[in-house]
Amino acid sequence: MTDGADDPIAVKLGYLFGASDTDRDGFVDWNDYERLIGRYLSGYGIVAEDRRAHALRAAYRMYWSELLRQVNGIDRLSKEQFVVANKAAGADRSRFTMADVVPQAVFDVMDADADDAISKPEYKVFLQAWGVSDLEALNVFLELDTDDDGRISRGEFIGAIRDFFTSPELDSPASLFFGHIER
Repeated sequence: MTDGADDPIAVKLGYLFGASDTDRDGFVDWNDYERLIGRYLSGYGIVAEDRRAHALRAAYRMYWSELLRQVNGIDRLSKEQFVVANKAAGADRSRFTMADVVPQAVFDVMDADADDAISKPEYKVFLQAWGVSDLEALNVFLELDTDDDGRISRGEFIGAIRDFFTSPELDSPASLFFGHIER
C-alpha cells in the first residue's frame, strides 16, 4: 500500500487519524473515541445520561464497528489501516454512511442552545475537543458558514463532513476541520 501522499482524501484522513489518536500512541482504538466523546460531553456540559450523550456514543460505536469490519476486526488501527478502513467505509453505502450518522449526533451535541445552528462559541468547543487552536477555530467557522449568516446550519455542517470524506479539494471549507492541510 502507498502512504497516500498523492491522494487528497488519504491526506485528509491522515489528519483525521492524528486528531483521533487522542493518546498519541500511533494507533486509533475505541479508547481514543471514548476520550473524544468525553471531551465533547465535558466541553458542552452534557451529562452521560443525556439522550445526546447516548446518541453520540452509539453513533461513534457504529462508526468504529464499521471501520473494524473494513479491516477484518483488528481492534486498533494504524494510520494506514485507518485511512484504508475509512475509504472503504465511505465507498460501501450498503451498510453505513459515516457522513450521515456521526455528524447528526455531533451536531446535536454542539447545538447547546438547541436553535438548530452552531454559533462561534459552540464551534470553538467542538474544535477544542479535537485539539484545534482558537485562531484556526475562527477561520474554520468562517469558511464553513457558507451563507455568511454568522451560524453554521445543520445542512452546512453535515455537508462539510460529507465533503471532508469525499472531496479531493484540500483547500475547500470541508477540508479545514483540523486546520489548513499541507501536503
